[in-house]
Order: sequence, then structure tokens, then C-alpha cells
Amino acid sequence: MMPAPNFGELRMVSRFACRMVTVCAAVLAAGCGEPVGKETMVAPQVDRDTVVFPAQSLQRQSITTEAVRPRRNLMLRFTGRLVWNEDRTVRVFSPFAGRVLRIDVRPGDVVRAGQTLALVAAPELGQAQSEARRSEQDLLLAQKNVARVTELHANGVAPTKDLQAAQADLARAEAERSRTLARLKLYGGAPDAVDQQLLLRSPIAGVVVERNLNPGQELRPEQPTPGNGLFVVSDPSRLWFSLDVAESDLGAVRPGAEVLLRSALTGSTPVTGRIAHIADSVDPQTRTVKARGTVDNADRRLKAEMFITAELTVPEVQGLLVPTKAVYLRGDEHYVFVEAGEGRFQRRRVRLGPSSVGDQVVLEGLVATDKVVVDGNLQLERLVLGRN
Repeated sequence: MMPAPNFGELRMVSRFACRMVTVCAAVLAAGCGEPVGKETMVAPQVDRDTVVFPAQSLQRQSITTEAVRPRRNLMLRFTGRLVWNEDRTVRVFSPFAGRVLRIDVRPGDVVRAGQTLALVAAPELGQAQSEARRSEQDLLLAQKNVARVTELHANGVAPTKDLQAAQADLARAEAERSRTLARLKLYGGAPDAVDQQLLLRSPIAGVVVERNLNPGQELRPEQPTPGNGLFVVSDPSRLWFSLDVAESDLGAVRPGAEVLLRSALTGSTPVTGRIAHIADSVDPQTRTVKARGTVDNADRRLKAEMFITAELTVPEVQGLLVPTKAVYLRGDEHYVFVEAGEGRFQRRRVRLGPSSVGDQVVLEGLVATDKVVVDGNLQLERLVLGRN
């Protein structure tokens, strides 16, 4: 007698069979090249500088655009340092070899114009003093000789040629006396003594900011002097600042422009400086141009060689603003990709203006209604290069 069928087991077998049929159908479909749970990957079309994505393309979803913005006042920032004002700075050297006998000032001392900085024993100065004394005696002798020959010539004893020779000797003696006195005056030597003592004096009033000699030191003009000179005297009430300006920002930097200078010392309270000069060459290493200006330092808070940052406000002029990451360099030209609608992205060459933090000014190549690619522009560039 046949056993009664187990309907529960029959139902389980039926469900298992249905699942196997579904799996086999999926495998067959995959073997035939039909998609299973994925969109079909469609390659974009490239027409010269334009890339066109189909609507179902996954690559298009990775591209992000932003609208260009009208230009506003930009704040340009530069780095630099403070230096001595070379128009108010002197470096004192010794014109003669010699030995340092005395030093009268120290760094930080305030000095007046003509004040003695140091005393040097200089044999060459003694020689110059001796030549001046000798030229003075030669002049006196020539004057006496002219007087004597003139009297003899008047009495018919001396010929005219003797009088002319005596007058020529007098002229040469006067010229030599003038030369030796001028030399002594240039070096500050005493004309009425042969003491060989050279006084190093400050040509200007200011502050001794450097001293590079010691008592007893032997000086040799033919050898390089340590530092910037035996003494450096400067007026620290007005300093220079030197800024590094990028090539792209040169169009906004002009002599006479006012900048705000900040340092670790000034904190949140900047000081005002004014640009006076822009260099005529680009540093080949940093690709920057030096801009120099002056800043008032009457309270002497600022110090030479202090690092600073400068802020320059550029008034609104022509051009549009785009994010800096939207612009890329290819060769010697700058480019952006512009969204042209319906999955189309067009590459355009642009001319740049100054840049600030996060923003780049575009002077030519865009209009106010454009949207530029900020993420994915390099991907688009590879597609364009691959088809051209």
C-alpha cells in the first residue's frame, strides 16, 4: 500500500526548483551580454574642445560646476620682510690699512652727524699728512722765488723766461697744495700735524645698528670686511619693506599703492606702508618680483629683518571671479571647462588677472552667465587630449 504524500515536502521542492530556474535564466542572460542590475556604460563624444556625455552616463555625475561671480574688491596678500632704509643708512669703512686704537660707540647708541665712531692708527694717512706739509713748504718757496725774480726782472737783471718759469713753478705748487689739502679733508686728517690718526666718523645722524671691529684689530682695505662694514648707522624711524609679488598679481601692484603690514609684533593692529618701487626682473627661482616701499616707524616698534605679511585692496574693475581650482595650466596657457547644457562641456582659454585666497580673476574668456567645472576638469582634459 502506497504511503500518503507529504505535501509540505512537495511545496519545498517546488520552491527550490523555481529558484534554480531563475538563477539559470540570469546566468544565460549574462552570457548573452545583457546587463543585470547595472546601467549600460556609454562613452562620451568628443568634438575638438567639447565633451558631450549621454544622459545615462555615470561619468557625468562626478563633474561639479559653479557659476562665475561678478568681481568684487579683492584682498591680495604678500609675504616679505623689513629692511633698513638705504636712503637713510650708511656703512662706514676705513680707506687706509691700520690698527684700531679706540672704539667710541656700541650698537644701539644714538650718534650725530660727524661724531667719532673709532680711532685708527693709519701710516698711509701719515704719509698724506706729510705730503700736505711738504706741498705747503713748496708753495712758500715758489712764492718767494716769484717775488725775487719779479724784482730782478723789473730792474732788467733777470730775463723774461726766468720770470715765466718761476710763475709756472708757483702755479704747480699751488695745485699740489690744493690736491693734498683736498685729500686730507676727504679723510678727515689734520693738515697741520703728522699724527697718523684716522678718525672714523658717522656721516649722518642715526643709530649704530652694527659694529664689526674690535680694539687692536688690524684693518686691511683690500680684504673683505666682515658684515656690511666696520659700522652701520641708520635712521630706524623710517624702514623699507620688501615684498614677494607673484607674476599674476603684478597688474594690481602699482607704485604709490597703500598696503597694510602685519607682523607677530603688531598683531591685529596693522601699520600702513606705501609701495615706492617694483623691480624690473623676476626671480628665476621663486618666480616672484620684489616690490619695495616705506613705512613710518617713529615709535621704533618695527625691527629690521622682521617677517611681515602685506594686504593690498584691489578695487573692482573688469573681469569675473571663479574658484582657483577651476583654472588649470596647459603649456603656457590657462584653461577652464564651461558647462554648455545637455551634458556638454566646452574647454576655453582664459586670460587671468590677480588672485586671492580661493578666487581667481578672469579678464577674458568667460561671460557672466557661464558655469565652470570645479571638480572633474582634469578628467575632461584627458578626454579632449585623447581625441585630438
